[in-house]
Order: sequence, then structure tokens, then C-alpha cells
Amino acid sequence: MDIQKQIVDILAESTGEDFSDNMDQELYESGIMDSMSTVQMLLTLQETFDITVPVSEFNRDDWNTPNKLVEQVKKLQDEE
Repeated sequence: MDIQKQIVDILAESTGEDFSDNMDQELYESGIMDSMSTVQMLLTLQETFDITVPVSEFNRDDWNTPNKLVEQVKKLQDEE
């Protein structure tokens, strides 16, 4: 399964919404995600993709759309 599909599935589990047709949907400004759902999502991403997301370096602007989530996961995988 590719990264994009896995992230869409994780977001669907977390939010109940399907982002497969709208990968540029703003997750925070739209109120879809909040701080609690962000923590859960980050934990799931870390477990699923075997990456480390440093919370101290987390910037919502870098993680605020499904496309950006895919980009950040790929970037972190390359660093591992």
C-alpha cells in the first residue's frame, strides 16, 4: 500500500472523513483536526511508517493538508 493511501486511511479513521479526492483540504482551519487528534495522528504515523516526528519541531503549517502529511512522512523516511 502506498503512503498516500495509508495516510488517507489514517485520516479517515481519525476524522471520519475521506480525503482521497481532496488532498489539499486544510485540516486545522476547517476544524477537522485539533490538538488531541493531531497527537493521535502523529502516534499512528510514527507506528505505521516507523518514523519519529519530533513534537518540539512540529509545525502545523507543514502538516496541515493530506498532501503535506505525505510529503513530511516521505521526508522523515528519507532521514531515517
